Amino acid sequence: MAQTEIKSKDDILGRARVRDNAELQAYYDDLAKFETGALWTVANTIEPWEPTPKSAPVLWRHSDLREQVLRSIDLVRPEDAGRRVVYLRNPKRKDVSAACGWLFSGIQVMKPGEKAGAHRHAASALRFIMEGKGAYTIVDGHKMELGGNDFVITPNGTWHEHGVAEDGETAMWQDGLDIPLTNCLEANFYEVHPNDYQTTNIPLNDRPLSWGGAGLRPEMDKWDKPYSPLMKFAWEPTYEALQNYARVTDGSACDGVMMRYVNPQSGDNPMLTMGAHIQMLRPSEHTKAHRHTGNVIYHVAKGEGYSIIGGKRFDWKKNDIFCVPAWTFHEHCNKQDREDTCLFSFNDFPTMEKLGFWAEQALKDNNGHQIVAE
Repeated sequence: MAQTEIKSKDDILGRARVRDNAELQAYYDDLAKFETGALWTVANTIEPWEPTPKSAPVLWRHSDLREQVLRSIDLVRPEDAGRRVVYLRNPKRKDVSAACGWLFSGIQVMKPGEKAGAHRHAASALRFIMEGKGAYTIVDGHKMELGGNDFVITPNGTWHEHGVAEDGETAMWQDGLDIPLTNCLEANFYEVHPNDYQTTNIPLNDRPLSWGGAGLRPEMDKWDKPYSPLMKFAWEPTYEALQNYARVTDGSACDGVMMRYVNPQSGDNPMLTMGAHIQMLRPSEHTKAHRHTGNVIYHVAKGEGYSIIGGKRFDWKKNDIFCVPAWTFHEHCNKQDREDTCLFSFNDFPTMEKLGFWAEQALKDNNGHQIVAE
C-alpha cells in the first residue's frame, strides 16, 4: 500500500515520502502478482528512527501465581508434560510465547521424588531457585544441588534434567530461555535422551566445588567449552560479594550496586546468547532512569520496592517477576528504609553486543526521573 499520510518527522530528504495516486496503486497491484513490492511503501516502518519494542512492561505477582503453579502438581506429571511449567506470557508477544522481546520465562514446580527426563535443545536456559529443598539439576553429567536464590545455567546443546530428592520439599524455580530468539532465527533443535535419564560417575557438585572459589582457577580442570565451567552460582557467596562491593562503591546512578555473572575462565557472559546480573538497592535508594537495547526480565530476590517502566509504576516484593522491554526508560526504588533490596535479572545483552546493536541512553529531563502516568 502506498502512503496517504506522511508523518512530519518523515517528510524530509532521506525518508520515504511518496504520496499515493491511482497510477502508483495500479503499479503496486502489478508488483504484488510477482510477490514483490515497492520499498518506499514500507521503508519508514521497517527502518524506524529508534528501536520500537513490541513487548509491554508486565509484573507477575508471586502472590497471584504460586497457588496456580502448585495446582499443576495434581493435574499433570512431569513424565507427560516434559517440564511442568506455567509460562509467563506478555500480552503483546502471545504469538511467540515470549515474556519479553525474544525471551521466554516460566515457573517450574516439582515435588519430592519426581524426576523430569533429560533432553537438549539449541536454546540456552537458566534457572533461579525460588523455594524448596532437595532440588537438583544434571547438566551433561554434572549434578548440582540447588537452594534458594541459586542461579544455574543450562547452555545450549547440553543434556539436562531436574528432580527433587525423596526426602526433599516441593521446589519451585523460574526458568529463562531464548526459545523465541532461536525460533525466530529458525535454528532450534530438540532431542530427548535415548536412555530417558543420564547416568554419571562425576562427583556431586563438581562444577561449583572446582570453579566457585573467587579469584582462583583450578589448574587440573581443562575446560574447553564455549560456556562457563561454573554452572551454579550459589546465593550466599553472591550476596556476600554484593555486600562487600557496596562498602567500596557508590554504585551506578541507574542500577545501584550491580554485579554481572561471568564465566570465571574467560570473564565473558556465562552463556553465548543470554546474560545475567544481580543488583542491590540500598535502603530507600531510588535510581535514575535509563534505557537500552536488549530486553530484561527481573526477579525480586530480596526485599520490596517498585520500578517505573515506561512512565508506569509497578510495585513488587520477594519472588515477583517483571520485565523491561528494549529501549524503554526504567528506574528502581527500594521502599525499605533499613534493609537492602536485591534484584536478579537475565537478558539478551550478549546477543545485542555480538551483533553490534548495543546502545544505552540516560534520561536527562526531570533530574533523571520519569513522570508517572496516572
